[in-house]
Amino acid sequence: MNLQRIVAVAHKEWREIVRDKLFFALAFIIPTVLMLMFGFGLSLDVENIPMAIVDQDGSALSRDYAHRFIDSRYFHFLGYSHNERELTPLLTDNTIRAAIIIPEHFAQDLLAGRPAQVQTLIDGTFPFRAQTTKGYIIAINSAVSAELLADYLTRLRGIPHAQALQIVQPVRLETRYLYNQSAKSIWSLAPKLIMVILMISPPFLTALGVVREKESGSIYNIYSSTLSRGEFLIGKLSPYVGISILNSLILWFLATWLYAVPFKGPPLFFFVATVMYVICTTGIGLVVSVLVRTQTAAMIVTAIFTIVPAVLYSGILVPISSLTQAAQVIAHALPAMYYTNIVLGSFLKGVGFEALWLELLILALYATVLFTIGYRMFSKRPKV
Repeated sequence: MNLQRIVAVAHKEWREIVRDKLFFALAFIIPTVLMLMFGFGLSLDVENIPMAIVDQDGSALSRDYAHRFIDSRYFHFLGYSHNERELTPLLTDNTIRAAIIIPEHFAQDLLAGRPAQVQTLIDGTFPFRAQTTKGYIIAINSAVSAELLADYLTRLRGIPHAQALQIVQPVRLETRYLYNQSAKSIWSLAPKLIMVILMISPPFLTALGVVREKESGSIYNIYSSTLSRGEFLIGKLSPYVGISILNSLILWFLATWLYAVPFKGPPLFFFVATVMYVICTTGIGLVVSVLVRTQTAAMIVTAIFTIVPAVLYSGILVPISSLTQAAQVIAHALPAMYYTNIVLGSFLKGVGFEALWLELLILALYATVLFTIGYRMFSKRPKV
């Protein structure tokens, strides 16, 4: 293994990257652009849900009930409707996503001790958002019901309102969010976006860089040279590993500075794990590059082997435990899930090697296997 030859190959590859403006943009600009686009465009927070209310009772009690929803930050009140027929076009053209229909005799039934039935209409075209909206409505309705029962007991028995509230709510649920106290979706998404981008960018750069040699015919210079396979591959891939490591630092900076995601873990462990993940994903690009001959084919195959696992089988949107059994097996067979655990542990949980050593070991194993496969499959003898 000649270090001087490796440096020469790496220097040549770097010059090729700088000379090609499109490839340079793909290497340095696209990862940052993806972080900005997905960070600002993708949100799992369900707030400001547009809603309308039909108050057929018109009593003080019904208005007070309606204002529980109007004053909530989870709903964006767009006004009262006169009847249910007016709600249909509003729901159809997505003007509103939810509606509350308060029936006649609402106050009369409650004051008489009878239950009052309130109808709720929710747009179910987005199931996750619809389920969350339903949860908000149930929580607000339960709080109103408890207060009404407490008021009834206060009038009936003459006991203080606070004591009556304890009677109607014998079990009180106190919820505390760990690691993400504000339950901000961006605090979870931004670290995961680092995983997604580093799963996509390094394989694309590597596959296109190697296949470009085949398309231009310059690969024959390598075939006829005294370079060994190892010298060529290390020199060829070193610039892409270095660029991806630099991109990972930029992405980390955007996550912590622009999106204000707290970083609680040990920086050294996170850096080592990120370097290992970059080497692993670069290995994916190497394997793809020896399987195809054109840049178009390289892009298609790389997209299949990177984008699908990064989005579906990494836990970025759906927790791994919520996937089907077959999907969980696939997720555990891919490196994206393990790095997702590392970025979430490092950013939000503040854990390091003692808790995530197994994930780091698996990434190292993936990198070793992928580079071994790529090294074995790459041949200095041209295929006819």
